[in-house]
Amino acid sequence: MSTSAFDAGISRAMWEAVERFHALCYFAPQVRSEGASVGLKGFWMNYFATRIAPVGPVGPDVVRSTFFYYGPSRINRAIPDAWTFARPADIIDARYRGMDQALRSVYDGRPSAGTNFDLMAEAAELVVEATSACSPIGRLLHAGWASLEWPDDPHLALWHGCTLMREYRSGNHLLAVCLEGLDGCEAVVSHVAVGGAPKAWIRDEAGWTVEDEAAANARLEGRGWLDSNGRITEAGRAGRARIEARTDELDFEVWESFGAEKGRRLFEILSQLAAALPPDDQLDWTLHYPDDEANS
Repeated sequence: MSTSAFDAGISRAMWEAVERFHALCYFAPQVRSEGASVGLKGFWMNYFATRIAPVGPVGPDVVRSTFFYYGPSRINRAIPDAWTFARPADIIDARYRGMDQALRSVYDGRPSAGTNFDLMAEAAELVVEATSACSPIGRLLHAGWASLEWPDDPHLALWHGCTLMREYRSGNHLLAVCLEGLDGCEAVVSHVAVGGAPKAWIRDEAGWTVEDEAAANARLEGRGWLDSNGRITEAGRAGRARIEARTDELDFEVWESFGAEKGRRLFEILSQLAAALPPDDQLDWTLHYPDDEANS
């Protein structure tokens, strides 16, 4: 892994490694159960409230501006109602309790459990250093999570650090999407059009309506990104490529500062730990949607 010049492959590899460890919080039933124990109702309220909680009890407009991927109706059903059921501080505590249980459930019962937790301690030290190079400017979710105290337990410290890195990249991606001039629905539709996500996500995951999708298709066709059949054009592919390249370039500054040797070691540990985790819904979406038309 060389960091002598911008290398998108490094940014992508490190994002994937970080994402897989962070994303257990979305699959683990323990996290949802702890969220429910403090009053959160259902998957989406848990999802939005637990991610935005470090920023405070903000309104749906703030969440929409940050979670640009999701349709307004999906967000509006969860926020601001979540704050009438639970305080942000209680939600944050619940997320860490759930992650403590989830990580112990995944790794404690494995033959190499002791080794895995030793690796987590080593990786936690590395990720603390890596996150020190992240700028919070323009990256609201990262800034919120970075304002919290680091957990004492190494496995939670590693998850916390991976969350900081993950939300740093999500902020970088939002900056790149905005620079390209896309709104939320256009971003999702164009991502699907280049085969980056299943078409079912436009409504089932992201919560955009049929009318939202049709309007986004029309706007993307008007700018030359989609043809009249809703298929991606060369201009559209180039635009999506610019978004990904800008995201990778913003990420790369951190990994370049971190250094190649430490980057390789963190990647190795996270990759080893990921072998025990379930498939990621973003990175491994073709496993969840093998017959989706975006994968055909």
